[in-house]
Amino acid sequence: MLKYIKHHMETIAGIEIYPIISLLIFFSFFVVLFWWVFTAKKDYINRVSNLPLDNHQKDDIL
Repeated sequence: MLKYIKHHMETIAGIEIYPIISLLIFFSFFVVLFWWVFTAKKDYINRVSNLPLDNHQKDDIL
């Protein structure tokens, strides 16, 4: 079954760029996420982590 799919994919011109693009998008997303996690302010992380526990607080946190 896989050889039929592989054969059809080989006949499409320019298809070899799509795995590279998807890898770059995947890698860049996680690099940006990793950067955001380490540069986020400590008080923002504490406020967001306590949101599920603060049921009776009505002010806008975000």
